[in-house]
Amino acid sequence: MYDLLLRHPFMSAEGLAATRDTALIAAMREVELALASEQEALGLLPQGSAEAMARHLGDEVFDSRALADGALKGGNAAIPFVKQAKAALPDELKPCFHWGATSQDILDSALMLLLKPRLARCLTLLERARVAGCVLMRDHRDTPMVGRTLMQQALPITFGAKLAHWLHGLHQAERRLAEVVAQGLYVQFGGAVGVHSGQGEHGLTLMDGLATRLGLNAPLLPWHTDRQPILALSGALDAVAAGAEKIALDVALLCQTEIGELSEPAEAGVGESSSMPHKRNPVGCARIRAAARQIHGQTGLLSHAAAQPLERGLGEWHAEWAPLVDATLLLEGALESLAALLEGLEVHREAMRRNLAITGGAIMAEPAARVLTPALGSDTAKRIAREAAETARHEGSEYAKALLAHGEVAGRIDAETLRAAVQPELYIGSSRAQVERVLKALK
Repeated sequence: MYDLLLRHPFMSAEGLAATRDTALIAAMREVELALASEQEALGLLPQGSAEAMARHLGDEVFDSRALADGALKGGNAAIPFVKQAKAALPDELKPCFHWGATSQDILDSALMLLLKPRLARCLTLLERARVAGCVLMRDHRDTPMVGRTLMQQALPITFGAKLAHWLHGLHQAERRLAEVVAQGLYVQFGGAVGVHSGQGEHGLTLMDGLATRLGLNAPLLPWHTDRQPILALSGALDAVAAGAEKIALDVALLCQTEIGELSEPAEAGVGESSSMPHKRNPVGCARIRAAARQIHGQTGLLSHAAAQPLERGLGEWHAEWAPLVDATLLLEGALESLAALLEGLEVHREAMRRNLAITGGAIMAEPAARVLTPALGSDTAKRIAREAAETARHEGSEYAKALLAHGEVAGRIDAETLRAAVQPELYIGSSRAQVERVLKALK
């Protein structure tokens, strides 16, 4: 019940279903049979050995509960798995099973097999989010809004430019993850101490052939205590989580009642409060941020476990399994929420216009000072721009009006030039060009 109510709500339901104990057992069996097939192809096992073993090792052979008990005693699930498998094989096949392998070979390779389709789905969800984000970016390339620094109004930008920054950051992380999925999901095969003991000159050939059979990458060397592949994967997961979290944080802030520039997709029953009927909470953003925070923590755990002693980790290797799988499932769940968020995001242009005008246009003090400087000097121009901003705020008047009414400005500056200079929608810098550049890059 703890898992169902407190842990799993942030994970992908599809991912959870695909990574149950039975899936890990199936992956370990696939690794063992692929190893036997490769050894058979090299003439190290009698012909037909792998096929015969496969016939004896159906799902009914393996007892998950007994495997869990055995893992407690042996330190990992591969040890009782091999025992159960050999118990189901006829005597002539027992020596052929798990020959030359060690438990870490089987479990590391099985985890890569287990995670590969989950990571592929993360990339598919990232593509969905990117496509939806690009649609929004095109639609709002010219939609002016307030840019904010240190949580305060600063200068105008466009919502399209904000989206461009979101998507560019996320895409950089996506590329890291895609590279790991394409090139860094390695098979593990080194035998007891990582030098293919008993396999002779066939060791590296076996490792490479096993990788091909399993659809995994072949490493330069076995990586029993070289956990750079795990660090690369966890770092990529963490980077994507940070990109998604940035979007969720910004969206949640802009959904605040007093700001109201964005709303999460409307869906019956979603975002309800237990006690306040009027509320529409940004729960999609909350799910993304909660998942990301957990992923950041798991990345730290995996980093702490990376330096492993001698030829086999003592607790460090064992500490990797759960956070690695959990981080992947959490990211898959976060990206499900992110894709849905961007596909249905509600953008309130009128609220963006309202917030641009909330100071009476005083956020345009910087460009106003620029226009005033040639006639009045830099220091005086800045002072007048600031004083007019305060006047506009106190009186609730337009900033341009407050400027033109200032005693030191009246009659000295062309009114139309000054009015044009303090129109927020005209002071958006390279916003549009940034949108065009990112759209081109994301094609």
